[in-house]
Amino acid sequence: GIARVHEGIGNLRVSVDHYRRLLVFDSTNVEAISSLAADSFYGDQPEVAMILYRRLLQMGLMSAELLNNLGLCCFYAQQYDLSLGCFERALTLADDAAMADIWYNVSHVAMALGDVSMAYQSLKLALICDPTHGEAFNNLGVLEYRKDNIELARANYQSAMRTAPHMHEPHYNFALLSHTRGDLQQAHNELTLALASFPDHHDSKALLQQIQASLIAL
Repeated sequence: GIARVHEGIGNLRVSVDHYRRLLVFDSTNVEAISSLAADSFYGDQPEVAMILYRRLLQMGLMSAELLNNLGLCCFYAQQYDLSLGCFERALTLADDAAMADIWYNVSHVAMALGDVSMAYQSLKLALICDPTHGEAFNNLGVLEYRKDNIELARANYQSAMRTAPHMHEPHYNFALLSHTRGDLQQAHNELTLALASFPDHHDSKALLQQIQASLIAL
């Protein structure tokens, strides 16, 4: 109970310490194991998180969310075959909303394996499951841009902006596209929006400086 209270008010470090103490007395507490697994994952320790999520599976828990989390841990631990296996099992248990995120994660594994076709199809499937998945639109735009399908790339970036207005990536990617096509003003506008969402985005700041220098020189 104390750990949950601290988690609710944002004292995550204190919350994790309480969960860790709880496991000394109750090594099968699902909430404590899940919280420690999530903390390990976001603390850049995917191998530790993987052990904890597998422990939950050994205890008999089975859900799309758990398998998706385990798949992500395997991915960041560069165990790509295991990652795909987890995602495949997660897809059999997921509803449409969860399925979109799982297909999106599969696309990352596919890119890591160099299978662009699989990544492309996975993003398409993510958008069939959830037509408002901004991250999938953005990454699909990147793949279309690499294939020199400029109009399709532009359309996907615009869809990403519409469905996920908090994201800076589609604005940056659209700016990059505009810059390479010689539309400096459009690129400038998109970078301004990208930096409004993420003021410390290094690539956006660097490209904006370059464009500003080019505009002054005109």
